[in-house]
Amino acid sequence: MNVRYRVELSQAERDELTAMLGGGTHSARKLKRAQIVLAADSGSCDAEIARTVRVSLSTVGRTKRRFVEGNLERALSEEPRPGAERKLTGKEEALLVATACAKPPAGRKRWTLTLLADAMVKLTDHASLSGETVRRRLADNDLKPWRRDMWCIPHVDGEYVARMEDVLDLYAEAPDPERPLVCFDETPVQLIGEVRQPIPAQPGQRERYDYEYRRNGTVNLFVTFDPHRGWRNVKVTDHRAAVDYAHCMRELVDVHYPNAACIRVVQDNLSIHTAGALYQAFAPAEARRILRRLEFHYTPKHASWLNMVECEISVLQRQCLGRRIDDPKRLRKEIAAWQRQRNKARDRIKWMFTTDKARAKLGRAYPVAAKESKPL
Repeated sequence: MNVRYRVELSQAERDELTAMLGGGTHSARKLKRAQIVLAADSGSCDAEIARTVRVSLSTVGRTKRRFVEGNLERALSEEPRPGAERKLTGKEEALLVATACAKPPAGRKRWTLTLLADAMVKLTDHASLSGETVRRRLADNDLKPWRRDMWCIPHVDGEYVARMEDVLDLYAEAPDPERPLVCFDETPVQLIGEVRQPIPAQPGQRERYDYEYRRNGTVNLFVTFDPHRGWRNVKVTDHRAAVDYAHCMRELVDVHYPNAACIRVVQDNLSIHTAGALYQAFAPAEARRILRRLEFHYTPKHASWLNMVECEISVLQRQCLGRRIDDPKRLRKEIAAWQRQRNKARDRIKWMFTTDKARAKLGRAYPVAAKESKPL
């Protein structure tokens, strides 16, 4: 027995180690060190501890030494490791980052670790450089040049800010049955059929379907969402034309909200989302009657994320439409079932983005005059 480093735990330390081994999330190395310390406290010899915990004798001796010379926390923690010296200097690392952010070589779509390593060999005095070295230095700078994100890059001006804050203020208002708020948008759906019958799932075997499919045309979905009621309506149409939009607005007025004094509609800037669409579909008197009950609020260009119905459409895609459906009748039936379930549960969207948060987070994007102006 190693008598030089004798482990004697207090009752509090024993309880702490017992609780650690009884549950929680800890690294395997830390748990083994806890077992070593407990076994040493009970009087077990180093050889027995090493055999039971399945570690080397040097690990047992080192853990006991760190406890005796330090404390329990030191015995359980990792010792600092010197490691090898970094192969790239600070200037060379900056050069690597600049190269990764630049355009890739001619004929290549994007940078790879091998391409970057070869480029650094040409730009520095290194005879060779591994892809792992490049990867680690890029990871330190949170840079992945082989990945790209598609994003709507808006031009934030006074018009953008005005429309954004108008929509956000609508969302912040208390519900008013006389003036309900609805969010409106549309999305195309491609009808896709199977060429070969899928093989159903079995125990130990996933469902399998063929990569080949059959196109059966497209349909359009007009989606209306009331964030206060937790109500949504999906209308399937063959086309996405001004006439179809106009009929949706009439149904909104006469069928869904017949007693409302004014229906406030949040929508994007699609060319059919205009009052003129109603005059294309109905007689002037009828179009005027419908429009008297509607109040349009438009999201900024390239900011459809401000429309809550986009979230609802995303849920519809994930829960219902993310599969192959080739028949319009079946599509309507599936969407109707989904809609009934969501409306029965009155599922809502917890909208957290407010005007105050927009001014705080997007303050640098606001027009300079808007930021500098003060109330009179």
